Amino acid sequence: MSNLANQLVISEKQDVARGVRLLLATPLISVRTAPDAFDLVRRRHGPIAKWFDYTCGWRLVVEPRFGYARLAKVTSEHDHTRPARRSRSGRVPFDRRRYTLLCVIAAELLSGPVTTIGLLADRVKYATATDPVLETFDTAARSERMAYVDALRLLESYGVLDTVDGSTDTFVDSREAKVLYRVDTTLLLRLLSAPRGPSQLVPSPDEVVQRWAELLTGLTRETRYGDGEMSASDVQRNLWLRHSICRRLFDEPVLYRCELSEEQSHYLASLTGRQVVQRAAEQAGFVLEERAEGYLLVDPDAIATDRKFPDDSGTANVAGLLLLDTLVSAPLGLTVEQLHAEAARLLTRFPRWAKTYRGEDGTERLVHDALDVLASFRLVEHTGSQVRALPAAARYSVTEIRTSKESS
Repeated sequence: MSNLANQLVISEKQDVARGVRLLLATPLISVRTAPDAFDLVRRRHGPIAKWFDYTCGWRLVVEPRFGYARLAKVTSEHDHTRPARRSRSGRVPFDRRRYTLLCVIAAELLSGPVTTIGLLADRVKYATATDPVLETFDTAARSERMAYVDALRLLESYGVLDTVDGSTDTFVDSREAKVLYRVDTTLLLRLLSAPRGPSQLVPSPDEVVQRWAELLTGLTRETRYGDGEMSASDVQRNLWLRHSICRRLFDEPVLYRCELSEEQSHYLASLTGRQVVQRAAEQAGFVLEERAEGYLLVDPDAIATDRKFPDDSGTANVAGLLLLDTLVSAPLGLTVEQLHAEAARLLTRFPRWAKTYRGEDGTERLVHDALDVLASFRLVEHTGSQVRALPAAARYSVTEIRTSKESS
């Protein structure tokens, strides 16, 4: 093989690895918001799609004409640590009302390719008023307009809405604001990546609460793995083992052995399982770390994660790092009250820090937000009033970071 051919092969491998990690971090890539990333995924669509299909069982759709690439992540593990977040107000997670408005807005946007913020608000108001379960959308209330704008801004960030004229934020101050949108209905339909549509389940409103876990499982059930353990063939079972393990390994910060089933543990311990995981990690440009407690993928270029830790860009991130160091030194864990006391000491020690957490309930809010950060990275376990550091937390303690920097 010539040097040119070797260089082309190496270049393709590097592109595929980068494309995989870009999509793991951002499953929806638009030519408008990330032209370079979209171009790479478009050019290497075939091998990237093949990697995701074989390794995780996820489908990659690239639409060059419409300018987007969508990776449909599916998992049976219901993760609450990655909520939709507001573009304002310190990236606070969506509440129930915002999720409700987001779903209603998405349904109403399917009516046409162009709309205005006022016309859409009227449609949402009518839809909620005629639904016996939903609370009617009231544009006279500022809190409602803020929730409405947060949902619109999220759809803007996805590329579903394109602002032709005006600014979405102006609706918060005045419901008479004039904003014109272009709607990408094709992309809107791609946002939902569940194997089954919610309309196929059709539960009554009274059943939703009682059957919530069952309904979520119904949305994510994939028939290719069989209808159950008794009906699944050996081929289907092996497919499920490979996909279920790799989905967690490539989509979560850390995979602990104690969280694996006995069958999954045996698969990872087998020669075939180890080769599958190691080859997939190498092809995607990761370094696989295997410890007694579990597995962790390291991205040397920090491309594959949508959030970083440690990260001093937010008060909760810094507080999480400081509280984590305290938790690592307490093998049996600490109570939430003890963490409140530690947070109070930090606020006293650094009087110019965490100004938004100065107040009557400042320490409680600081601990709550810091624990949310730590839980999202699988570094702590919060059970009742007790908080315990998980094994991977030792990697991120202040002492460990300082020692690593001094030795480098």
